[in-house]
Amino acid sequence: MNWTLFFLVLSCTFGCAVIFLVTRLCRVQEQLNIIENALKDIQTGNLNRRILTRKNDMTKSICYSINEIAANDQAQLIRLKEAEQAYKRLMTGLSHDVKTPLTSLVGYLEAIQGKVVIGEEKEEYIGVALDKAHHLKDFVEDLFEWVKLDAKEQKFQFEDCDLNELSRDILADWIPALEDRKIGYEISIPETEYILRLDRNAYTRILNNLLQNTLVHSEASNVTVSILENDKQALIIVQDNGKGISPKDLPHIFERLYQCDESRTAGGNGLGLSIVKELVMIHGGKIEADRPPEGGAKFTIVFPKAL
Repeated sequence: MNWTLFFLVLSCTFGCAVIFLVTRLCRVQEQLNIIENALKDIQTGNLNRRILTRKNDMTKSICYSINEIAANDQAQLIRLKEAEQAYKRLMTGLSHDVKTPLTSLVGYLEAIQGKVVIGEEKEEYIGVALDKAHHLKDFVEDLFEWVKLDAKEQKFQFEDCDLNELSRDILADWIPALEDRKIGYEISIPETEYILRLDRNAYTRILNNLLQNTLVHSEASNVTVSILENDKQALIIVQDNGKGISPKDLPHIFERLYQCDESRTAGGNGLGLSIVKELVMIHGGKIEADRPPEGGAKFTIVFPKAL
């Protein structure tokens, strides 16, 4: 009797185990079929395909990995499409920014060559043509620098620099231009030494581009450059009392080839501030543009003390 009961229990246990294993194997086979179909679907380009799985499925790790790969590929594809669209916009913008001044320049030169204008008017045409040639030259130089930055081909020479002394030297070169345009200026830079690791040429370009932006686009009567420092970071602030930047333009002001509809970008190429942001980020810093309550435009650069 005892042996009969024992074998009965053993048979039931064995039967349950077989049923459990068969069920699990069927579930695994089902999951493998789903995985196979999903992989074929993904292979044909359907990166939206995901595999549903249960927490206790033996194939859950494989399913999670496949889902992650598909999601990463989908994100990469989106980035590539966005980059392609950005490239098309860039080419369209470049074509316009080169063609427009070049066509105008050719027009002035043809008028001079054809003796359409003479005397004082001819001299005026020559001056305008020269200005347009310089504008085109500046645009090409900005474009080359931006391309090198974007391609990570720009070489930098970082060294310990006295931020305050270097800033004073750069600003000194701008005083004649500001005075010539009758723009007042205030410079507030600490007399103490403040050492940062900087690329001198890159930092010079940063300040030059910001001041050029103010000089050409702001219609300001006064510009202020100040530096604030503590043991963690340095703030370089360039502020003017000009027409400022409209709220709709502020979020885009550092985008490449972005040009505001208003006067701040008259004659600009939309690359100067983009270059500034790239150079600031390379130094481990950040830059923000703002429209203060009192009007004008304010650019604030933050450089960390330790790079």
